[in-house]
Amino acid sequence: MDGPLEWTAAIGTIIAAAMVASDLGRKVTGAGFVLFSIVAVLWVYAGLTAPDGMPLAVQNGILLLVNLFGVYRFLLSRRNVAIINRMERAAPGIEEQVDDILEREERRH
Repeated sequence: MDGPLEWTAAIGTIIAAAMVASDLGRKVTGAGFVLFSIVAVLWVYAGLTAPDGMPLAVQNGILLLVNLFGVYRFLLSRRNVAIINRMERAAPGIEEQVDDILEREERRH
């Protein structure tokens, strides 16, 4: 398991993880879940075609379902999209408040 398919899947997995972990907003996170879904399919195929790849195929089959749920939550669910959009608009003000609170606590210590 060291061919171009596996390398593409590995690099795609790393990029998708960075997109989701970076918390750059709903669209980037949703795109990360789309990429995770695509590479999960590649990993399932790689697992099914490798002699001892069944655990990899099963794991990524389950992860594909989890990632499709992420796609739904961040890109397709009208309600969730509306909630996340409102939260993103409110976030800068809340972050400022938290910074002020932490700064006051640090001055007390």
